[in-house]
Amino acid sequence: MKFDLLIKNGIIVSEKSLYKGSIYVKDGKIEVITSAELSDEAIEIVNAEGKYIFPGFIDTHVHSRDPGATYKEDFYHSTQAAAAGGVTTIFEMPNTNPPINNVANLQRQIKNLESKAFVNFGIWAICLGKLNLEELTSLHQSGVIGFKFFWGYAVHSQTFQLMYNYHPEMKDVIPPFSDGEVFEMFQEVAKTGQVFAIHAENSDLIQYLTQKVSVDPNRKTYLDLLEGRPNLAEELTIQAGISMAKKTGARLHVLHVSTAEGIQHIRQAQKEGYPITAETCPHYLFLSAEDYEEIGPKMKVYPPVKFKKDQEELWNALRDGTISLVCSDHAPHTEEEKEGDLWSIPAGMCGVESLVPLMINAVNEEKISIFDLRRLLSEGPAKLFGLESKGEIKIGADADITIVDMDKKSIIKSQNLHSKSKVTAFDGFNIKGMPVQTIVGGKIVMKNGEIIGKPSGSFVTPN
Repeated sequence: MKFDLLIKNGIIVSEKSLYKGSIYVKDGKIEVITSAELSDEAIEIVNAEGKYIFPGFIDTHVHSRDPGATYKEDFYHSTQAAAAGGVTTIFEMPNTNPPINNVANLQRQIKNLESKAFVNFGIWAICLGKLNLEELTSLHQSGVIGFKFFWGYAVHSQTFQLMYNYHPEMKDVIPPFSDGEVFEMFQEVAKTGQVFAIHAENSDLIQYLTQKVSVDPNRKTYLDLLEGRPNLAEELTIQAGISMAKKTGARLHVLHVSTAEGIQHIRQAQKEGYPITAETCPHYLFLSAEDYEEIGPKMKVYPPVKFKKDQEELWNALRDGTISLVCSDHAPHTEEEKEGDLWSIPAGMCGVESLVPLMINAVNEEKISIFDLRRLLSEGPAKLFGLESKGEIKIGADADITIVDMDKKSIIKSQNLHSKSKVTAFDGFNIKGMPVQTIVGGKIVMKNGEIIGKPSGSFVTPN
């Protein structure tokens, strides 16, 4: 047999062990894994001597702004950034314009993204209460990766776009949904058996405290922002979400957890046997409130980066399995938009390209193990979202593979990012360990930081 690709002599990272071997690929699938050298030929050969071979890394939380605010980012650039960062699959968030609130918009989005995708992609559906409650079953049947609810956010009544800073006097705006409406969403998503993911911040508390703090024109520091958007805002919503999940049987997934209190509630629910999972992001792991003076507005995200005590508990939760995965929450803005008053500038930054290097560096700093890295970025996301042919190096699996040089040193530089936006809080960070090749469906799409070939990623759905 003539294989399409041979990756030879690499160190394969399995669930609990490392072993030297070679991988033979045919028609986008892993055909042979062996420590012996076969006589069969391969069209393309990659010598991975001394390098580590991982199941392709997955970023479950990406906002590519496409369609919508494509002056900030688009799918062509975000998927190049993903490939450059060692990511083979991304999950695109649903708050686009138009949003992924029905099957027609989902089908249009698939067609829109397929021609631009350098990596594979799944698509989230959005939950908008009674506005699309009857659409959830058909969205599930059409292959969405899961359902997302932006808890506490208002919705524009004409465009269905999210309103991030709701005030009662706003026109053409549907106020944040009541607890009864939220409970109904939990019930409907539970029927599908898919993940129900929540942005966990309590709108009422944030509105009240932010108004109380921001009314003083002199209160514009990062600590003032955290006083208006405290840990309690996340804790209250996580508590409510867990209670509703227990009652409805929904598979609750808490997005971008940022607080020690949130982790404690999630951990307890898991101990009680409930199917509740969580994710966090590099900005919560590597940054804290103390860094704002040096980094500035680039690190403003929602939920905001909290304190050292929260950061320490998040690392503990990675190691003990409370957190299922780490993702980027890639949410680009222009440099001009990130300048100005801390209360008014948008929240979000680039992250899909720096996610993997930062987490590899964490392995070298012994914050997590190499097996934790595989679990958090490959196997964990694949299992949680039902991607049975991904997340493992095994016969018959998709040939989505990331090759890592654990010793390669680099510096994250904003100007080198492949995204349209160059805004990152990690500009200047020193890294040890880098992805050096990204392979999607048996095709090399990145080699030593350079993008190779044309878009060839595929739409993925839960098995």
